[in-house]
Amino acid sequence: MTNRAPWDNLSSMHSMEPTDGCSPTVPEPELYRSVQAMLPRETDTQRPDCFNKGMLRWTLHKKVQNNPVNSLSLVWVLIKELEKAERWDSRKYIIPLLHTLMYAVIQTAYIPDELYKRVYDFCKRLLTYPHPYCTIGLSFSRQIKTERFIPGLMYERMLTAEQRLKSEHYPFQERVFVLAEPEVFSDSLICEVKGDLEASASASGAFPSPLDHMRSVVQHSIQAALGAEKCNGPKLAQALKDMGQDIEPYFVEVLAALEKSVEEGGRGEGAAMRSRLHQLYSEIVADADSAPLSGGSLCDCPLPNPEMSFHLWTEDLDIWRELAKWFRTSSMPEQFSLSQEQEDFELGESPCDPMPSDMTRFSVMSNDSGIERDLPSNTESSLSSSLDSASISAAWEQCKVEQETVKLNRRGGIKMKPSVKDSMVLMQDTLEDHASLGGGSGGRGGRRGTTLQRRAGSSTMQNPFPKQQRHFTARIVVMGDDRAVGRLAKAYYYFRKREARRLFLTMKVNLQFYYIPVCGAAAPTSSVKENLHRSKGDSCTLGSYLSNVDPWYNCNIRSLGCMIPKLAKMQQANPGRPKEPIISDVISYYVRSGQQPVYFTIYFVKITFTNMTKDPVEDVFLAHLEMEFPEFKRISASVRDKQKKSSGELCGAVISMNYKKVTLSGRDIDKGVSVRTSGAQIRAIPSSEEEDLNCLTLTLNESSTKTKNNAVESKIRTSHIKIRTLECRSFTVTLDKDCRRTYKNVQSIEISPCLDPGYCVQKTMRSKFNLGEDKDAGLSKYMSKGLPLPINTFAGIIN
Repeated sequence: MTNRAPWDNLSSMHSMEPTDGCSPTVPEPELYRSVQAMLPRETDTQRPDCFNKGMLRWTLHKKVQNNPVNSLSLVWVLIKELEKAERWDSRKYIIPLLHTLMYAVIQTAYIPDELYKRVYDFCKRLLTYPHPYCTIGLSFSRQIKTERFIPGLMYERMLTAEQRLKSEHYPFQERVFVLAEPEVFSDSLICEVKGDLEASASASGAFPSPLDHMRSVVQHSIQAALGAEKCNGPKLAQALKDMGQDIEPYFVEVLAALEKSVEEGGRGEGAAMRSRLHQLYSEIVADADSAPLSGGSLCDCPLPNPEMSFHLWTEDLDIWRELAKWFRTSSMPEQFSLSQEQEDFELGESPCDPMPSDMTRFSVMSNDSGIERDLPSNTESSLSSSLDSASISAAWEQCKVEQETVKLNRRGGIKMKPSVKDSMVLMQDTLEDHASLGGGSGGRGGRRGTTLQRRAGSSTMQNPFPKQQRHFTARIVVMGDDRAVGRLAKAYYYFRKREARRLFLTMKVNLQFYYIPVCGAAAPTSSVKENLHRSKGDSCTLGSYLSNVDPWYNCNIRSLGCMIPKLAKMQQANPGRPKEPIISDVISYYVRSGQQPVYFTIYFVKITFTNMTKDPVEDVFLAHLEMEFPEFKRISASVRDKQKKSSGELCGAVISMNYKKVTLSGRDIDKGVSVRTSGAQIRAIPSSEEEDLNCLTLTLNESSTKTKNNAVESKIRTSHIKIRTLECRSFTVTLDKDCRRTYKNVQSIEISPCLDPGYCVQKTMRSKFNLGEDKDAGLSKYMSKGLPLPINTFAGIIN
């Protein structure tokens, strides 16, 4: 740490003494020790206090976020540590250091060009590394190259989108939806998370207004472009504060200068943009007491946390409705026509209703010509008033009551066929990216390179069909155990099925999914306690898998789930303790830095009941399916073992299983077997690296005995399976360890990977016009037939 670069002389940027509004200067050796302490170790997964790593990362960012000197020092320390990890081939440190570096670069007030070049050269060298290092290196090298010639661009875009500052120059908007599993979150945990989010919103002592965010964008952009030699940070900050509402025109001018430079592709290395910002700086501080171009210290502009909304994921919560409500309130009326979407939103189905394709449709008879001028005078007023949200639901209820009578009221309606544009959006949204999901050994995880392995990574550098650019991004953060991710998979399936019927949000909103595993005490209900007792093993299997494949996820995100109950107990012990927004800070870091998805297969299950009058039920699950015979549930394992030794037969009912056996070679085998058992467990998430196959693993409750004809394996790996009881007994099915998704009196179940509703729509349309031809011809053969659930992490699956 003795070699000093020319830009390490920080005295020209800021005084070494603490100043008003700045945190104390942290010595470089202390930053070095903090960086070393936060790095994940191989033994962290076995330590119960591994959450300390995440706290150390949070503490490090807190040390540097309020002082430009500390931020620049941290960037310098991190790039030297990255170069050291490259020389020593310590790849396990590269991704944590790189994410920490990029998070510091975004918030640093000013970075010299030489340091930008050093970071850019390192990111370029990562392109020779295997997946996921090359993918992350490509993404960060592009960002650094753009940021080098257009300083402050990442900060401006992130703040503008997250705080929903509407601008014609950068119309993108983002929103974070935090969905908590109510069976895991007790009242104390709910209060802790809500209080944390409120403390984050008012971290500066008062709730910041849009004008405050505009001042931050102007301040940071000018400082990042001009530096300490041409900009006086305190004078600029005071001048912006004295402006009041007059800051908005300067905010628009700054955005226009930055985005115009992006359109020009950085020609001239951003000289025109810097000249324009220098001119704006001169106008802003023209009335100051001293010369406007005099150099001085810089003021840091901490990046506020994005806007978050907290929701308990009850039966009444519908993701489609929440997203549509947010989109309607955020859209500009002159940009989007929402009349038809509004009606579709008000009459939309909830996920608790039957599937949209199976819902009963009520016919409405009209005794007029359908032409508006032929309607009676009083009908026109009633028709216009029916567009109100309150009257629509009342009219629909009245319509259902009057359907039994001869005379029916006329409802406003419109029938639209999917346009070519809608079909292309569906097709582009389901096209499989061979470069990112299946290209090479790294596309499937990088360990074996088989087609059965779980998919990871995302890159559009070779995608010939780029998706439509969407101005809205919804970041959905799910907090809970396997029940929460199971509910997310079901909600995502219904979302896709609804959008396949009629496109609305798919064309406008980009969905990003994040998962924070939280295991807590269940609600004090006997049914839930019984379900938790019955569900053996890890209750957060998906979170455990992500923690094993991504150590940085394990340190920061899995540890947060362990930290929330402890924070709630500390708050109860000290009610007057000032709240530090730890939870919201970690969520902000996660949604900003976690951009590498891991794809989990959603499985479709068709359930048939013993009662022939009851229609079959179709559902989906993500991690776990449990089937058991209730009459054998109360028999203990010791009694079953004694009965097996005495009679030589297993205690249970006879079932038949027809399944497709998955093999490493990819040559799947169709098999059928009958066995006696009291139940079975079907897991979709592997419990170890050796079993990391993208398939189902079925385990019987009892070890089977060999017969003359066949022998049943202890573990069956399959992708398609049908189980049917051969006796006059029924069994119970529970999906994703959720007692609220339990089906009783079941006769048979049929499980297969869930098909994407978008692919099904294209397949149906082709079958109507191409009878007898290959249904997967044309562009359909490039579409992904399955419906995977992408959960974002920091690195995806690391070798």
